[in-house]
Amino acid sequence: MILSPLGDVRPGRLSGFVRRSRAAVIVGVLMGCVFGGPAAKAADLEEVQGWQLDGRYPEVVVACTTAVAAGERSEEWRLLLLRALLDTGRVPDAHRWATNMLAADSRSLRLRWAAREAFLAHGNAAKAAEMLEEIQQLVSSRVYSYRDPASLVIFGRSALALGIDPKQVLERIYAPATKADPTLRDVYLARGELALSKSDFALAGKVFDEGLEKLPNDPDLLSGRARAFAEGDREQMILSLEAALKRNPRHPPSLLLMAEHRVDSEDYAGASNLLEKVRSVIPVHPDAAALTAVLAHLRFDAAAEAAARATGLRHWTNNPRVDHLIGRKLSQKYRFAEGAERQRQALAMDPNYLPASAQLASDLLRLGEEAQGWQLAEEVHRRDAYDVAAYNLVTLHEVLTKFVTLTNAHFVVRMHATEAAVYGDRVLELLNRARSVLVPKYGAELQEPTLVEIFHQQKDFGVRTFGMPENPGYLGVCFGRVITANSPATSRSDPVNWEAVLWHEFCHVVTLQMTRNRMPRWFSEGISVHEEMQANPGWGQSLKPRYREMILDGELTPVSRLSAAFLMPKTPMHLQFAYFEAGLLVDFLVGRQGPGVIRQILLDLREGGEINTVLEKRVGPMASLEADFATFAKERALAVAPGLTWNKPPGDDALPDGPGSEAASSQWLKDNPTNFWALSEVASSLVEAHAWEDARAPLQLLRTRYPDQTGPGSAGRMLAQVERALGDTNAERTLLAEVTLQDAAAPEECLRLMALATGAADWPQVTAAAERFLAVNPLSPAPYRALALAAESGGAVTNAVTPLRTLLLLDPPDPAEVHFRLARALHAAGDPGARREVILALEESPRHREALRLLLVLDAEAKRGGGAARGKASFE
Repeated sequence: MILSPLGDVRPGRLSGFVRRSRAAVIVGVLMGCVFGGPAAKAADLEEVQGWQLDGRYPEVVVACTTAVAAGERSEEWRLLLLRALLDTGRVPDAHRWATNMLAADSRSLRLRWAAREAFLAHGNAAKAAEMLEEIQQLVSSRVYSYRDPASLVIFGRSALALGIDPKQVLERIYAPATKADPTLRDVYLARGELALSKSDFALAGKVFDEGLEKLPNDPDLLSGRARAFAEGDREQMILSLEAALKRNPRHPPSLLLMAEHRVDSEDYAGASNLLEKVRSVIPVHPDAAALTAVLAHLRFDAAAEAAARATGLRHWTNNPRVDHLIGRKLSQKYRFAEGAERQRQALAMDPNYLPASAQLASDLLRLGEEAQGWQLAEEVHRRDAYDVAAYNLVTLHEVLTKFVTLTNAHFVVRMHATEAAVYGDRVLELLNRARSVLVPKYGAELQEPTLVEIFHQQKDFGVRTFGMPENPGYLGVCFGRVITANSPATSRSDPVNWEAVLWHEFCHVVTLQMTRNRMPRWFSEGISVHEEMQANPGWGQSLKPRYREMILDGELTPVSRLSAAFLMPKTPMHLQFAYFEAGLLVDFLVGRQGPGVIRQILLDLREGGEINTVLEKRVGPMASLEADFATFAKERALAVAPGLTWNKPPGDDALPDGPGSEAASSQWLKDNPTNFWALSEVASSLVEAHAWEDARAPLQLLRTRYPDQTGPGSAGRMLAQVERALGDTNAERTLLAEVTLQDAAAPEECLRLMALATGAADWPQVTAAAERFLAVNPLSPAPYRALALAAESGGAVTNAVTPLRTLLLLDPPDPAEVHFRLARALHAAGDPGARREVILALEESPRHREALRLLLVLDAEAKRGGGAARGKASFE
């Protein structure tokens, strides 16, 4: 085995007769204090085990008590009784039962582990520690007596509790136990719980699925599987919980996790109902009490919060999990300061409680208190090398130490060194511009500086933001004072305007700090989407055809439940629609009440108002608000391209695909000549077939009737492609100018427009197209070349300095030419650095004639005592 003997205390042995006799006396006394009456008729063990899984806990207590009193020798009855007492909240009875039964049993590992749970639930930490020592001593002294799978599982659990390497336990204890008895539910529960405790959610899900193959519909395994998916796939979580509750409607772990989900969805009434169900099973459940305290905190009821917390600590007065759970849920509500305080309370009760240390590290990092946060993360990793989240953070910290830091009076920006050199100044300029607009608009007072971290690898963004490398589609996240964002380098396959992302996230900085993070997600996102559109109509969410369809089909989420739309969307499209709807709702509120209403609502939330109550105070009754907003949204939807018809083929969600689809679409178009779907399908098919002349007419009609359409499949983009193929560069250029102004994430169109405008010597248009391209991809050399050429050709050669310097950072294929042009621009600006650049050009290309001529000019000026002499001295 992997452990040495611990301790030297060993329970005495009793004869089987004495054990059975004493057990009968104990059971009789216990039955009197629990039920006050005679024992019920004995039942079959397997049947009673089924009752336990079904949630018939009181019946299990009666049946087990009867069986033990009748002299049943199997320890399964005693274990079932102890579990059922805990599952019904009879902690004092469970503590007495465990104490008395231990006196009559000198060998059972399983009974000692179950007793440990009873002792912990009652706050008897010393006695619980004795159980661990006894388990280790028994195994060490009788190695071959405890090789059965059930005993191995208990030995593994105890080894983990004593700090043994989890990988050893998995490989040398749990793996043999699983192989020996693949139907033993305890081994799957033990393995799954270990993975969950280390944030290894992928492994946990795999283990619970493996167990469910052997033991279908087991509520504990289903609940464990739900926990494995809680952080990544809420749909799978809900499916597992529903299956668990179908088998056992009174299953406390499933009810509690479902209550957490309701809290996350801001369905506080639903969460309260579920917690009441838990209390009907276990009147004093620490987790239920903690979640009740969270609900009280969120409604600013300090007395109720304190009372709920006290209830959670009734049996185990220094149980760190109560404050840890309260704090974790508050942090998930972005109340990081309040959450951190609860973790400190948990650690005051038990300084070795690692979950609280890990959560506190995360909270501090999100609060911008980095020195302490990183130190604590390192400590958690040192004490538990297997914890995946802690390992991820420690690894990330090493990456961050290599980042470059850019600062000004209001911001600290951290980026990869190369990216910082290329577009770091643009980031600071954009953030300063956002601050100059949004802070005065909302009258915000910010805690500064704001920390912005931009990650060139998605996995690093995922770890910094979510604790795990997976990136569930987020472009940026704001925690209040800290912003994390993906670099443009991570989204080249799906162009994203990074300027819009940072503007959006900085708006969160303003609104979250104004409310002290006391705002629902939909309102926070809605304001940011609204402000994107105010800053640049090409940013934000436009009313797409699919959104139009969803609105008119009744898929708007009611205002009172809008935050839930972000938590578990049906599809990625539904998540994007949630952002759109939230922004549309803010547009509606501003249009109805004036721009000042948003600030009023923010201040009300800051003082503890609940969003629906605040909306009724500032806007009107919720029922009227929801009805009026639905009408507003429908009017907006109907206003989209009113010159087109929008009906789809009868009985079909879309036009047919595959062989014959073009003919079917053409016939539909003949019958519906202004139908959006038919025109789009026919035009797309013709473009794909390179039937350019035929495609022009339907696209021109679409463009005329629906000029605001944006996105890759828009008529404007396709028509520009058609005009290019047909050689009408003037028409193409006109379309591209419109498209790139409407759509802030169209880099290919910007690139083409730069080429056409260059050919036409339209330098202002070249500059505009290049700047729009850089807002999507600042890491490409093309826009810097265009900006430099526009400056040189447009008579403002000194404006070429910055793009040329940047171009050199991007490893151009013609460095000599770039150095020469930079030297020429610096010379025009009177900058002595011109001499250095011209010499660098000649080092690359010694026969560069223009560079040689410029060097002669610089030397002549130096002889005359001009500014270039200073450049020579500086270079040398």
